[in-house]
Amino acid sequence: MLNMQERLKLQHFLTIKKLKNDQVEELIKRAEYFKAGGAVPEYAQPIYAVNMFFENSTRTHCSFEMAERKLGLQTIPFDPVASSVKKGETLYDTLLALNSIGVNLAVIRHSQNEYYKELIDLDETQKLNMGIVNAGDGSGQHPSQCLLDMMTIHEQFGHFKGLKIAIIGDLTNSRVARSDMRLLRQLGAKLYFSGPTCWYSSEFTEFGSYGKVDDLLPQMDVVILLRVQHERHKQEIGFSPTEYHTEYGLTRKRYTHMKKNAIIMHPGPINRGVELASELVESSRSRFAKQMQNGVFMRMAMIEAVINGRGLGGKQ
Repeated sequence: MLNMQERLKLQHFLTIKKLKNDQVEELIKRAEYFKAGGAVPEYAQPIYAVNMFFENSTRTHCSFEMAERKLGLQTIPFDPVASSVKKGETLYDTLLALNSIGVNLAVIRHSQNEYYKELIDLDETQKLNMGIVNAGDGSGQHPSQCLLDMMTIHEQFGHFKGLKIAIIGDLTNSRVARSDMRLLRQLGAKLYFSGPTCWYSSEFTEFGSYGKVDDLLPQMDVVILLRVQHERHKQEIGFSPTEYHTEYGLTRKRYTHMKKNAIIMHPGPINRGVELASELVESSRSRFAKQMQNGVFMRMAMIEAVINGRGLGGKQ
């Protein structure tokens, strides 16, 4: 295991676009180290974090808070509904206030794509001195979900190169798809997409090819199912839950056609009986619960990288 001086150091954790393969490997190793009960760093000074979720979340929000607590960070409560955001305060000014009272790290989920550019690309008169961790921006990126997915796949196969991976569902609105497809291809996996063709566009052809669900499933090592995001669709999706499940979902029958060692993944929350038959959520091939478990340890590794990059903890 790398010592503190050699570990990954980042000023912020905003996107997976600039991560190199060796950095991904180090994050996975560090997360696996924490999962195996490895010692948590002892920081010489308190570190204060705030979780700012402007979109509803269970898994990501609670997982980040658990990761922060396991690392020994002090978490500052924040509720957008009860904050000055409701009075028209900008995100920057809210962060400026929190930074001024001593908050060192902000974990943010926001409906605006690349919201962080307004916070990071600042002129010399603006002095926001805190680390930003992106917990999801609109339909853009979801770095922590992407990396916990990488960890889960690595646990199963020990590598990525040559794995056949299908991403199926609401591609257009999925920040998970956009993050996973980029990093999986970079790591050497072969990607495929499926789901309603109206949710598949040319942006995905750079990363993989489209196929019908029934044609793809018997060949895949990993099947990543995506939630139908009704809240992001501006009009009715055109088919009922039952129709979607029959046409594109992982049914009990389709499950029997999968490869013996193939695994099923889903970022959650699951629409049971839509993307996935309810009885398959905790099946032997499902890694849904494992993904959530791994998320805590991967987020610990991500937060630690920002702590190290900003020199927040002092000497170990």
